[in-house]
Amino acid sequence: MKRSILDISDLQDIIPQLNNEWGAKLLKQLIKICRVDDINALYGRHCDLRGADFVNAIIDDLDITCRIDNEEVLDHLPEGSFVTISNHPFGALDGVIIIKQIASRRPDYKVMVNWILSYIKAMSDNFIAVDPYSNPDHRIVSLNGIREALMQVKNGHPLGFFPAGAVSRLKWSLKIEDREWQPNIIRLIQQIKKPVIPVYFHGHNSLLYNLLGLISWQLRAMRLPAEVFKKEHKTIHLTVGNIISPETQAQYRTTEELGAFLRQETDKLRKVK
Repeated sequence: MKRSILDISDLQDIIPQLNNEWGAKLLKQLIKICRVDDINALYGRHCDLRGADFVNAIIDDLDITCRIDNEEVLDHLPEGSFVTISNHPFGALDGVIIIKQIASRRPDYKVMVNWILSYIKAMSDNFIAVDPYSNPDHRIVSLNGIREALMQVKNGHPLGFFPAGAVSRLKWSLKIEDREWQPNIIRLIQQIKKPVIPVYFHGHNSLLYNLLGLISWQLRAMRLPAEVFKKEHKTIHLTVGNIISPETQAQYRTTEELGAFLRQETDKLRKVK
């Protein structure tokens, strides 16, 4: 088993412009500057584990604690299939934490994630990879991911979504907020017709991370390991909302109406201190 998440060849696949000798030298330096080597070491220490055991080991290694409001909802999860929806302020750490909280109670829980997180092989049992922006190079990944998501629910298992499809970003209003929630995800939720549990992550990544996003999404992605270590020894605050029944969802007939309602129900959880 590969005991790292991203090496130089992986990064050259993601950033084809650097697939040359000069690019390899640059990436070698960026791996240290962006702490990709540290995240690889963290991964290597625990990659023999899977599911909740793996994410618990990662969280413990980083000495991250979770403060959860309304945790009793998680202690009384619906039987069979249900859906979680969350904002996406941190990146991979969001997926790690939501899996820690849900998979410890329902080991069959899976989260639909951006294809780039599929490089975290130890979490593959709990990830369904898609490209939310339908990049032609990843279209097969997306189609397979959608089929897998539908089968996950059909077979009675829970499923998680980050409907923004990518990490929160700096807006022209100078606020760091979720991107537009993807209509394709909302349509999937409409089709699934299962209870929905909103989960709100309080906080965001650093200003440097968000400024890099104005230059290149690849550079911003390389900054994610450093952002993980910025959360080391800290507390991540989550608020869990009340379950939204299929009957309530059915009151919103269009994708736009349901998407606006679900985002509103998630965003209003930010007011919990």
